[in-house]
Amino acid sequence: MVSSLPSAVDVRSLHQDVFDWYAVHARPLPWRDPSCSPWGVLLSEVMSQQTPLARVEPAWHEWMARWPTPADLAAESPGEVVRAWGRLGYPRRALRLREAATAIVERHDGQVPRDQTALLALPGIGDYTAAAVAAFAFGDRSVVVDTNVRRVEARIVGGLAQAAPSLTRAEVDLARDLLPDVDRDAAVWNVAVMELGALVCTARAPRCEVCPVRARCAWLGAGRPAYEGPARRGQKWHGTDRQVRGIIVQALREVRTSLSRTELAPGQDEAQVDRCLAGLIEDGLVEPLGADRFALPGHEEAAS
Repeated sequence: MVSSLPSAVDVRSLHQDVFDWYAVHARPLPWRDPSCSPWGVLLSEVMSQQTPLARVEPAWHEWMARWPTPADLAAESPGEVVRAWGRLGYPRRALRLREAATAIVERHDGQVPRDQTALLALPGIGDYTAAAVAAFAFGDRSVVVDTNVRRVEARIVGGLAQAAPSLTRAEVDLARDLLPDVDRDAAVWNVAVMELGALVCTARAPRCEVCPVRARCAWLGAGRPAYEGPARRGQKWHGTDRQVRGIIVQALREVRTSLSRTELAPGQDEAQVDRCLAGLIEDGLVEPLGADRFALPGHEEAAS
């Protein structure tokens, strides 16, 4: 395979600079502890998708205390899992985690598989999560590409202010070409580049003055040119179906009984509530109980 790296990039020195920085500045997150189980790593990766780590860490501790193994989570009711998800957002992730735990019990004797193909076959596990679990739980050499990795590598190597709006083949190839050859070094490189993007090479206010690779950064060397790619649109929240879905699920989390249709999202547009409620039922996040009562899935009224 032909490398996508410019000849001027000194990969070995780049690795060392990032490794040295990470050894000093890495945050002591519990799922980075060597004693953390592969299940704990998988849980952290799913929870961290589009969710700030400040919200993830307390929830992760609660889940690991309550469901320390896949078998523990698989044995829990889906409604209780959704309730415990709290305000992490995208509650379908909670159901997919339970489904993945069930598959791990049924297919892998309750142990998170190491093979990426087996990981990808689990419900709700995509390319990124499979690669991340292989790297961070097992120390394997895998291509882990998240938003932070894409931005850091676009700046250092490509001289661009931001990565493309969505993941490209070229970005995956670049990330692969930058991986160290040794498995353990590759795993550390993946998490170190993520950490560099989270703490220093941020999207809106990069701290180039303290960056360990500032002398090697093509973007900084070019004078930090502005982003000239397609417009990057932020996600709306207020008034969206996603907000209303969240209101409905939160209302059901806060009670141990069912609620009527009018109690789910008072004050919201009725047509929008009906649309969101239908979507939540289809996604398995809400269960209808008769004509006008609703609950989280697995509610006792539904079973009676």
